[in-house]
Amino acid sequence: MNLLVNIRALRVVAVVTVLATCLGGGSLLAQNPLHTASKAELDVVKVLLAQEAAWNRGDIDSFAQGYKNSPDTLFITRQISRGWAGMVQEYKLEYPTKASLGTLGFSELEVHPLDESVAVCIGKYHLDRTKKDGGNAEGLFSLVFEKTDKGWKIVLDHTT
Repeated sequence: MNLLVNIRALRVVAVVTVLATCLGGGSLLAQNPLHTASKAELDVVKVLLAQEAAWNRGDIDSFAQGYKNSPDTLFITRQISRGWAGMVQEYKLEYPTKASLGTLGFSELEVHPLDESVAVCIGKYHLDRTKKDGGNAEGLFSLVFEKTDKGWKIVLDHTT
């Protein structure tokens, strides 16, 4: 288990290094804004489109299917949280009604495959809600995806 944790830690360090390069102006898309998307890039975007649709239907359980169901899945917002089950519970507590979920939109998506089984996606989100239901929200996110036997899944979510 410790070897597995160390390998994952090294992988996360590598991803953070690549992500820092991408966000620091070395973006692959900025260098070549018109390129043919790879299958991996398209598959990652499909996960996000499915999450967006699930969220907008008020279906947190389907939204959560975009994440790897693992106790090692990481969520970084105002704090660091670990584990898929806890994430689902937090979403359900924070967004108890369809109105509190509002309407979610993703934009400016960039997918950067690192190898056959790992990709980084950065982008923006916007949440439209009435003031009574929490008001609008928007920010940036960076996601690390892992290709699993169940398709591409988010293993690290850093949302501001």
